[in-house]
Amino acid sequence: MVDEHGIVPIGSSEGSGSFFRSPLPDRKQGEDNAYANALAQFEKAVSHLNLKRGVVETLRHPKRELSVTFPVLMDNQEVRVFRGYRVHHSAVKGPTKGGIRYSKEVTLDEVRALAMLMTWKCALMNIPYGGAKGGVVVDPKELSTRELERLTRRYATEISVLMGPESDIPAPDMGTNPQVMAWIMDTYSMHRGFSVPAVVTGKPVEIGGSLGRTEATGRGVAETMREALRIRGIDPEKATVAVQGFGNVGSVAARIAYEMGAKVVAITCSKGGIFNGNGLDPQAVIRHVEEGGCVYNFPNADGISNEELLTLDCDVLIVAALENQITSRNADKIRAKIIAEGANGPTTPEADEILNAKGIFIIPDILCNSGGVTVSYLEWVQDLQSFFWPVEEINLKLQALLMKAFESVMECARIYNVPNREAAQILAIQRIADAMMIRGIYP
Repeated sequence: MVDEHGIVPIGSSEGSGSFFRSPLPDRKQGEDNAYANALAQFEKAVSHLNLKRGVVETLRHPKRELSVTFPVLMDNQEVRVFRGYRVHHSAVKGPTKGGIRYSKEVTLDEVRALAMLMTWKCALMNIPYGGAKGGVVVDPKELSTRELERLTRRYATEISVLMGPESDIPAPDMGTNPQVMAWIMDTYSMHRGFSVPAVVTGKPVEIGGSLGRTEATGRGVAETMREALRIRGIDPEKATVAVQGFGNVGSVAARIAYEMGAKVVAITCSKGGIFNGNGLDPQAVIRHVEEGGCVYNFPNADGISNEELLTLDCDVLIVAALENQITSRNADKIRAKIIAEGANGPTTPEADEILNAKGIFIIPDILCNSGGVTVSYLEWVQDLQSFFWPVEEINLKLQALLMKAFESVMECARIYNVPNREAAQILAIQRIADAMMIRGIYP
């Protein structure tokens, strides 16, 4: 029987077909391959479920992948060629949803992995989306604003065969922002001949964006951190917090943690970081950066590297940078009591084994950083009905959905006696599999 949390216990007759325990994939690619890591996590979770072999095989692979190569006219009149991707992992629960990142490090395997994680994230939050992801191999800091706009509009045109408010809805990710989403929305709208604000989320409020969207991911990290502290019996006002990554997610999470009364003792960015055992004011650090400074030269603080921050003795470690930050090479040195995964895929499967053995409470990425896609869903709903809610209502809706998902993950972990990440993915995979079988296999 399916319980109130949507969990099918092992051995239940609710599962369809014979029990299928799939072997772990070949790990010869190493811990740094994001897709191999996502598959390893999937195999571990699905081994607890009684699913048809074909359902498992379907969920193991992306539904569709688009790879594009396109020219962009630069300011010096030269033409540069760029590579971009858009991957849909699953569309079973609804239109696909996922960010677009601009980075020199973008690979097809990375985009595949992030699309898969988006499927689980949306299913875990019980919002009617499938998972997608996109990216362009480019360092946006090397382009002028006009060059960035031309690149964005051409990439949007290339992937417009997939995009649409009922089919595929992009959002910001690393290296992109509300302005990039505005260009994508305008490009799509120009091709349609009328404005289609619901085609993207995370766009400026002036053109249909939602209040609270910009800080939603960081707010979700802080809210789930507070719940984890409660479970571990730690007073938030006595908690110490270290934050790796001070972009939109890390800076917001740090600021809200500070407002909760926690002591933020360390912050790092890609170039270095700062430490102060007496605590840092994240808002002051944000102002310092906005005024042209860098995190690492913030006054009245000692320097610290990203590697040193990860191994600090603290109550909460917020990892809000890139994937594969905690690996088998450093997991045994982690001393935090709680790890809040603000980034996607920051912990490798090998590291998970070590951290779980140490009893560290992990708030898995598909739960911890799901605030962004949740408020993106609320933005999409508002755009479709042309009716907008105040930020207070947005934040209340976000908190309610987050806490319901958190409670379901804890219950699933108890039923299956598994770590939090496995529990979150078990819950999400079961929901997708159920939706597949209820819809039926076409034709």
